[in-house]
Amino acid sequence: MQEISTKPYLLRALYEWCTDNGFTPHIAVRVDNRTRVPRQFVRDGEIVLNISFEATSQLQMGNEMIEFHARFSGKSHRIEVPVPNVLAIYARENGQGMAFPVEAPPGDADDVLNSEDHEDVGAQEAHDEPAVEPVAPSAARTTDKDDDGGNKGGGKGHLKIVK
Repeated sequence: MQEISTKPYLLRALYEWCTDNGFTPHIAVRVDNRTRVPRQFVRDGEIVLNISFEATSQLQMGNEMIEFHARFSGKSHRIEVPVPNVLAIYARENGQGMAFPVEAPPGDADDVLNSEDHEDVGAQEAHDEPAVEPVAPSAARTTDKDDDGGNKGGGKGHLKIVK
């Protein structure tokens, strides 16, 4: 029997930690041909998604895929993110979270599945909170520490890379 990765369990745990503490959970995602997101929001092959309760509808964080409905520019879209494509999960308010190693992309970022290419019959409308935040994914994965091991500038947390 093939062992299940710890990554989906860590994602669910950090999502719960964020929501329990009143923080807004975000995921940084590498976009490839298995990822369904609105293409116009993809920058340098990556996208940052707000996965809070207020920003999503029907959120399901499975072992293989994260799926939900969200509004982008007022239009509801079905979002599908393969768990291996999640680069980081963190709280928007303080940057605390966890980064994951970048895995070799199986497809090309130009082969993104647009959510407009798929019909969502009877899909529930997502809440009005925007699902995309104007945050650079690479900035979410790094922080500077001062000499005492504390964080410099704005209290941003450190993201730990796990293998």
